[in-house]
Amino acid sequence: MSYSTDPALDKLICQRFPAEQSAGSFFPLAGLTGLTTKIERENSTLLARYQRKAQPIPGVDRHREYRILRKLTASNLAPAVYGYADNWLLLGWQPGAALSEKAFLAALPRVAHSLASLHRQAPTGYPLQMQKLLERYWQLSQPERRHCGWLRALRRLQRKGEPKPLRYALLHMDVHPGNIVQCDGRLRLIDWEYASDGDVALELAAVIAGNGLDKENSLALINHYAALQHIDASLLRRQIARWQPWLALLMASWYELRWQQSGEKTFFTLAAQAWQRVDDKR
Repeated sequence: MSYSTDPALDKLICQRFPAEQSAGSFFPLAGLTGLTTKIERENSTLLARYQRKAQPIPGVDRHREYRILRKLTASNLAPAVYGYADNWLLLGWQPGAALSEKAFLAALPRVAHSLASLHRQAPTGYPLQMQKLLERYWQLSQPERRHCGWLRALRRLQRKGEPKPLRYALLHMDVHPGNIVQCDGRLRLIDWEYASDGDVALELAAVIAGNGLDKENSLALINHYAALQHIDASLLRRQIARWQPWLALLMASWYELRWQQSGEKTFFTLAAQAWQRVDDKR
């Protein structure tokens, strides 16, 4: 069923595809950080992503996402990008099926290959500043939820300072089964809203922490990646370990803010579990 959409999005579609008579049929999709819409048209299928200014998520910027995807146009690593206007990002629809959790684990060598291909791209000029990102989560949170454990963890990392990058590259920073689509025998990454430049070890640390990989699967991912990138695997493991406390606080902060913004009990539960992991990193 189609639905009435934002006139700004209609205008963007008509500007990019002036030959077609209508903008198409619109289908809202479930999403965590904003409005995402699938658009079915006579000759193509599009994806529109909106950024809600009233509920900001640190690190998410549709205009930055647009510019990064434009830089990746020739790489065949990301969906086609058609335009940005009025907080709307217009992309090509990526056909295929997202991986299941079981398929994701079985595909870890191929995931490592996809990450290695991405990390060979030139940096985009949009650095991921982890300390500022964590401080922004603190600032956006409700004052009554800024507990002592959060402040202690934040100050501890501020004193320590971010690890010096092992290798600097463009990162995706949201790699999980739902964001990996298999199409024509290839794996394609989607949902690039957190993409920015940073340490490749941070990307791997995020994949391991975000997907709850056990020791065996973590080592498999690291070893495959290290071989592809000609990096000493033991050096890479040590660098990943340096980023783990930063990732633990980032995940807890993300779940906390999403719970505060949405009121969904699932995020409250995930936040409580994540704060426990932050305590365990002390």
